[in-house]
Order: sequence, then structure tokens, then C-alpha cells
Amino acid sequence: MMLRIVVFTTLAMLAFAGNSVLCRVALRDSQLDPASFTAIRLASGALALCLLVLLRGKGRLQGNWRSALALFGYAAGFSFAYVDLDAGTGALILFGAVQASMIGYGWLQGERLRPLQILGLLLAIGGLLFLLLPGAHAPQPKAAAMMVLAGVAWAFYSLLGRGSTDPLAATAGNFLRSLPALLPLAALYYAHLSWDGVGALYAVLSGALASGIGYAIWYAALPHLKAMQAASVQLSVPIIAAIAGSLLLGEQLSLHLLTASVAVLGGIALILLIKAKA
Repeated sequence: MMLRIVVFTTLAMLAFAGNSVLCRVALRDSQLDPASFTAIRLASGALALCLLVLLRGKGRLQGNWRSALALFGYAAGFSFAYVDLDAGTGALILFGAVQASMIGYGWLQGERLRPLQILGLLLAIGGLLFLLLPGAHAPQPKAAAMMVLAGVAWAFYSLLGRGSTDPLAATAGNFLRSLPALLPLAALYYAHLSWDGVGALYAVLSGALASGIGYAIWYAALPHLKAMQAASVQLSVPIIAAIAGSLLLGEQLSLHLLTASVAVLGGIALILLIKAKA
């Protein structure tokens, strides 16, 4: 059982990082536009997840429209951000924004950080600010802002999904409900729509494999992980994305990115590893 949990968790983290790599390579090395990538990813993800629910043979699609809108906001912001961000940089900004949003929500609900957690928060914020400071290695501001918005949307989606009795069915339903939002996106971005077969393949892999199958594997592992373990293991995603971007896409692992990663992920780890005040 333990080996199965480790394997499932590892595969899920690889899938999450794979989304960053697939999106970046599609938008960098093909003619596919970010709106089309978003549409293909959500549609193929919905198909894969609905098939999984059907093959499972129990339960029906769940989810709700608020979660679907948050999912769409995440997917769209993610795609448009990766037009100008490297895989590792984008994953770090996304992950930092998700965790910051979750921590902020906890604070609004009355949770208070202990002194070492405050130090961790300051370290993480400092790392993100260092990453975003103007300079040769700083990400493009508009792209960084889009990824921050994607992170906030994903955090909102995660908060809405807490307490779901069937996460797989809820995710399938949310993916399906997100599809109508693609119509106004296509209308707004119509003049810039561009098709590319290779790029579309990357989008399908991102939606069906890295998102659909990846989420299913993650939900299979989650019941066997403590909340702290589940949160902490996701610290690996930006690192995996950065290494994969370097090895597969030729992106530079700069000292600037590595320093920011140590600060952000180390600060978040410090927050997670220390129990907050009730």
C-alpha cells in the first residue's frame, strides 16, 4: 500500500509539473494561441474525466457553476501567462500565489500565524519580490500578473471544493460546466485565434493526461495522505517544472530563479510545518 501511495503521489506531481511544460512548449514552439490551448485543454480534460466517472460505474457528475468559473479563470490565466514565462518561473509564481491566497483566507477565518510562520511568510514574499524585480532575469510583468490571477483562481477553486464527497465526479462536472465560458473568450480573442496540429496535441495531453488522469491519480492518493503531507509534497512541483524546462525546453536555470525558489518554497514549507494558532 505504501509503495502505491508513493507512486501515485509522484505521478500526480509529475502531471502537475507537466501542465506547465506542455503549455509552455505549445505556446513557444507552435502556432497555437493561448485561447485555443485553454479550450482544447478544458474540453479534453472534461472528456477524460467524464469517461473515468463513467468507467467507474458509480456516482454521477457533481460540481457547481462557481467552481467551474474559478476553474476557467485558472486555465485561461495559466495559458496566457505562459506565452512569456518559462516553465519553472510560471510554476513558482502560480504555486506562490495559490499558497498566499490560501494563507490569506485562513487569516480572514481567524487563523493566526506563529512567529516562525510569519518569518516563513516574509521569506516567501521576499522570494517572489526578488523574482519579480526588474532586471535581466525578471519575468514579463503582464505575464506574471496573469499567473498570479491564475493562482488566486485555483486557490478559490480549491476552497470551494473542500468537503466534496466525490472529488473526481465534482472535478468532471466542473470541467464540463467551464466549457460555455470558452465562447466569450473565443469571441474576444477571435482576431488572434491560430490553429496548429502539434500545439493542439500538446493541449490534449495537458487536458486529458496531465489534468484529467493526473487529477484522478491525485485523488486516489489524497485519502492516504495527511493534510500537511498533501500540502508539503506540492512544493516539489515548481522544482520539477524548472528541471523539466531546462532538460526538455533548453530553459536556463538561472541563479536568480534558484534563489527565489529556495526563498519561496522554504518560506512556505516553514508555514506548513508549524501548526497555526486556532
